[in-house]
Amino acid sequence: MSQPAGLAPARTVTLQFNDNALLPLLLGDHDRHLARIEQGLGVRVSCRGNRVAIAGDPARVAAAQAALGGLWRRLERGEAVGRAEVEAAIRLADADADPRLPLADQPAIRTRRGAVGPRSAGQGAYIEALAAAEMVFAVGPAGTGKTYLAVAQAVAMLLDGKVDRIVLSRPAVEAGERLGFLPGDMKEKVDPYLRPLYDALHDMLPAEQVQRRMANGEIEVAPLAFMRGRTLAHAYVILDEAQNTTAMQMKMFLTRMGEGTRMVVTGDLTQIDLPPGVTSGLSDALGTLEGVGGIRVVRFGARDVVRHPLVARIVEAYEARDAAGAPVGAGPDATARHGRA
Repeated sequence: MSQPAGLAPARTVTLQFNDNALLPLLLGDHDRHLARIEQGLGVRVSCRGNRVAIAGDPARVAAAQAALGGLWRRLERGEAVGRAEVEAAIRLADADADPRLPLADQPAIRTRRGAVGPRSAGQGAYIEALAAAEMVFAVGPAGTGKTYLAVAQAVAMLLDGKVDRIVLSRPAVEAGERLGFLPGDMKEKVDPYLRPLYDALHDMLPAEQVQRRMANGEIEVAPLAFMRGRTLAHAYVILDEAQNTTAMQMKMFLTRMGEGTRMVVTGDLTQIDLPPGVTSGLSDALGTLEGVGGIRVVRFGARDVVRHPLVARIVEAYEARDAAGAPVGAGPDATARHGRA
């Protein structure tokens, strides 16, 4: 049968894995890891003995080969391979993704709880920016690891003695009269807004270390309003949920930067909770500062979402609706009625 014009001929590659103790971990229960790679990369994968055959479009076969090779090297290093690692390997090896680096050379953040590596091409670019730049803006949808990786880099630099302290901040967008009616002292009032930052910290450090370092001032978690009038020197400073700052608040925060300090600003411009008519400080800062020397901007998309795969599809559905200009709250039937009106 002749190959249709313009299409690359199909290719088959056979990989051989000689460690029979690790092979079942690579394949997954009932070969579920192979099935997910097959589905995610659009190839046909079959296993016989210790050989895995991959067939399909040459670019897709190469991507699947890279994914399986990366997972195998994890197993050889004694690291776990589960669903999350398989999803990450698919994203990083996808033929349509940024092919900047081979999987084995992807950057990582070294912490005492192990290396925190990228699970998407966007995360790889972000980790590189965190290592190289004094100020980084990370913009994109929920679930892309913007806050988590920034906290990982902050903890790594604190433990290496490269900064003296970590300062984590978020705007409390309901901090006016509503906050005053919450029970407790000021810390208890603002803690609910800062909980995602605490969660990331506890993933990087033992609980007793977090408590001790917070008590001695090495780690500070505070609402944005507490930043006014301060100069933050030799610190790693993270502003989370920055889309909910005003332009004045953002300028105030950015100008707190002192000698030896690094800053990371994260946010999602599709989830702004400010009152109507108020410009987001994150949007204003990006328009003003992008291209300024020493500042890096990393933008994430739906393909960088590393939570449940359904989250990426949800993000894509909302993006498609916004691009089409459909009214908020309008399903297919409502959109049709809107068009007939």
